[in-house]
Amino acid sequence: MDREELIFEEYKTYCEQKENFIDRNFRTNKFYMAAIFVIIIALIYTGNIVFLNKISATLIFALLGVSVSALWWMNVDSYNTLIKIKYANVIEKIEEKFPVKPFTDEYQGIDEYRGKKVFMFSDIQKLIAVVSALFFFALCVSEISPLVMTGVNKMLDVMLKLKGGI
Repeated sequence: MDREELIFEEYKTYCEQKENFIDRNFRTNKFYMAAIFVIIIALIYTGNIVFLNKISATLIFALLGVSVSALWWMNVDSYNTLIKIKYANVIEKIEEKFPVKPFTDEYQGIDEYRGKKVFMFSDIQKLIAVVSALFFFALCVSEISPLVMTGVNKMLDVMLKLKGGI
């Protein structure tokens, strides 16, 4: 096997690995979407359950939902960064040795397309993660607000008793 064939075989292997990486990215996104769905179902079925100190199942699942949404957003962002590195730093450098550069041309086309402010699939994934995080955060606030107000009222009662009783 001569040098050119070796480079081409390495290129093919790396391209296959990149495609496997992208497939893993899609499987990861399916996991996060399923996790969000399961949390929402759990919220629906456990809404009336209250634990110690008036902490509800809704609050626990909402906090879990915010966490999962944040992890999903970070995961999408890191996969995008790694995919860009695989394109720009590895595949494009290998393609410099070839007469035809399909991935370099593809990546340039994607960059030009993105310049038109069109939502890409990863942008939609991030948007869903942000919307779900905001939904779960709103649930957290709605569950925590009464607890905070109860605590504030108790503190005011104690202060009024101390002030009036001394």
